[in-house]
Amino acid sequence: MRKWWPLAAICLGTLMLLLDVTIVTVALPAMAMDLGATLSDLEWVVDAYALALASLLLGVGSHADRIGRRKVYLVGLIVFTAASVACAVAPNAGVLIGARAVQGAGAAGMFGTTIALLGMHYKGRDRAVAFAVWGATNSVAAAAGPVVGGLLTQYLDWRWIFLVNLPVCLAAVVMTLRSVREARGRGRRRADVLGTVAFTVASGTLTFGLIRAHSEGWTTPLTLGLFTTAAVALALFIAAETRHEHPVLDLSLFRRPSFTGIMISALFLQGAAFAYLLYESLWMQSVLGYEPVEAGLYILPMCAAAFLASVLAGRFGPWPPRAAIAGGLALIALGSGMQANLDAGSSGSSLVAGLVVAGLGVGLVTPSLPAAALATVPPERGGMVGGAVNTFRQLGFALGIAVFGVIFQSRIEGVLKTDGRIPDPHEAAAVLSGGQARPFVAGWPEDERAEMTHLVREAFTSGLNTVLVVAAALGAAASLITVALVRVPKADARQQPEAGAIPGGQEPRADAAL
Repeated sequence: MRKWWPLAAICLGTLMLLLDVTIVTVALPAMAMDLGATLSDLEWVVDAYALALASLLLGVGSHADRIGRRKVYLVGLIVFTAASVACAVAPNAGVLIGARAVQGAGAAGMFGTTIALLGMHYKGRDRAVAFAVWGATNSVAAAAGPVVGGLLTQYLDWRWIFLVNLPVCLAAVVMTLRSVREARGRGRRRADVLGTVAFTVASGTLTFGLIRAHSEGWTTPLTLGLFTTAAVALALFIAAETRHEHPVLDLSLFRRPSFTGIMISALFLQGAAFAYLLYESLWMQSVLGYEPVEAGLYILPMCAAAFLASVLAGRFGPWPPRAAIAGGLALIALGSGMQANLDAGSSGSSLVAGLVVAGLGVGLVTPSLPAAALATVPPERGGMVGGAVNTFRQLGFALGIAVFGVIFQSRIEGVLKTDGRIPDPHEAAAVLSGGQARPFVAGWPEDERAEMTHLVREAFTSGLNTVLVVAAALGAAASLITVALVRVPKADARQQPEAGAIPGGQEPRADAAL
């Protein structure tokens, strides 16, 4: 049994970092009430984590090759644990958002080294078992997040969704120190610091600009300054990657239509499948009055369907990558569209069928993307490509939340303007979309509350329907792009590097554990 301790240590860290992507979803209304947070704040509670994770994943692999993968994984665990405590004691939204960003940085150190560490410790049949368990851990984290978050928020406090990380992560640290060996790449490559920083600035300022644009205005100096900074940083990133000997992302790979199609699919996947869940949670809790556990249970079928589809795909596969990705994205589009039929009288049960269909699509696409990406490039680029897929997925999630937030709040404001009874529709839309629907209704005279309740429900469902239609369009577009661009010959699939292969074809050097 001792041989499985490294797997247990790595899976514990993976469980917590992925759990924290979804565990906050049903806790957001409680955070809004406790901290007086706006919709922009709530979006950043989710996006700060996803952006830090996405921005740093590109560079963390090459950095870990230089200083040691076990060391980077341990540092990531410790940073993640400390930031979780900071999140739990945050006195306001600003501190919480900052701590979430640090938490995402720690998660990047963990997530960027797990595959290489598992590949180093296990060979042959043991390697297949290890990656199957690691894959199941990914699915369990996604499925458990909304329910665990709901239970902790409802029966303890939303701060416990972060405190629960402490004992699990400390156990993972001890197990890592005792059982995981160190490994480094044989080469001492110069780190692409400029490329990593430029990518981080570009993605961060673009997302910040999208989140602030609706409240600040699209032509204000702040908004234009953010978008300009993003454009300059992106240009700097492109220049850095074309000049660096070992870039974090080789841009020449985008000359391959299949690689480009897969990266677009990865970007659109998270936005089309998951970014709207934040707004569904706000609707169910702040408008319909559901408790956090109940809201989490309505989201659970999606995650359960994704787990089931991934298991069945593994049992009856492998399927042709293009068919699995395109078909899965089409199911995501269909599932999102099925949910876009809400009205003032709808309940959470109106979402379930669509969430199940979308979840089946997620279960098909998620395991197929990395395999298809690896099959489109030479084996020595495997490490870089694996990191790029995860980066584009997390970036799509962050940008999806930002874009959907603009659409959601704008549509609520439009309905309030049409009604004409709200003196300041823009301010009212900001209050409602920030999870303050029930206090907003309670502020009206008693004889007008029934009408205001109906108006709020109508505005919310209109905003949510529009977001879901856009999500469906993203999924459909990604499916068509996959069909048009992605070609993965079976012969190429057999040339894929083993999981855990090191970029450049180098084998890891195993050092004795400390």
